[in-house]
Amino acid sequence: MTKVVDGYLRSPLSGIAPWILMSVLSAPGRFEEAVCFALGLVLLTMWVGARRGIKIHALDTFGAAFFAVLAAVGLIASDDVIDWMEIWAGELTNIALAVFVFATLIARRPFTLPYAKEDTPQEYWTSPLFMKINYVISAVWAGAFTFSAIVGFIGDAVMRDPGNFWTGWVLQLAAIFFAVSFTEFYPDYAGAKSAASQGESEPAPSLLKLIDWIPTFVLVAGIFGWVTDSIPDAVGIGMIVVGIIGSAVIGRLSPKTEKAST
Repeated sequence: MTKVVDGYLRSPLSGIAPWILMSVLSAPGRFEEAVCFALGLVLLTMWVGARRGIKIHALDTFGAAFFAVLAAVGLIASDDVIDWMEIWAGELTNIALAVFVFATLIARRPFTLPYAKEDTPQEYWTSPLFMKINYVISAVWAGAFTFSAIVGFIGDAVMRDPGNFWTGWVLQLAAIFFAVSFTEFYPDYAGAKSAASQGESEPAPSLLKLIDWIPTFVLVAGIFGWVTDSIPDAVGIGMIVVGIIGSAVIGRLSPKTEKAST
């Protein structure tokens, strides 16, 4: 359990998780709850990290300040402002985080850099490969948050449905899951590509690792949408079937692909 906690605290996901929580929970009637959960999670992450000897990162500080401001707004704002925030808080959260990540890229200090340094020997910190990996992963996260903000805006402004199953939940979560999968996949992939360019042999991860989460995600989303009546029965059942078949296909292809990559 200690290894799991430390692994979480040392990964970019620990800084991003409160933002994901805020974006997903934010909906009409749940603004205060979403803010409290997000602020509580970022403060808990900082506290546990400090006790584990892990330094506080810029994303943690930015998150704590952002959610504290939203919490203050929730306490003193008028009902009209709260109603507006309940609709647009998710988009504001994604936009703020996307701007933060893009700013770190422009400043040539990718937000993943401090996390990567936690598990990488210091002699590699200035290597072109190390920096490239962090630039690419940070850019993917920035793209994921930008995509989430766009689809959330479509649900709120175009469809006039802040709680829409697709724009408010499925598509935004899918973007986050892809970014998480890419974060786990890319360092080994980039390392293998770099080794190959130098005439060395190093096992490369299968590209299926980028999408092996999709069947399970579709399955769970189908069950959730069907049970909550968020989607028609036929669509829910179809997603469940696709998820089951997709999982079986991925399971059959993965061992062959892994063997081929070695």
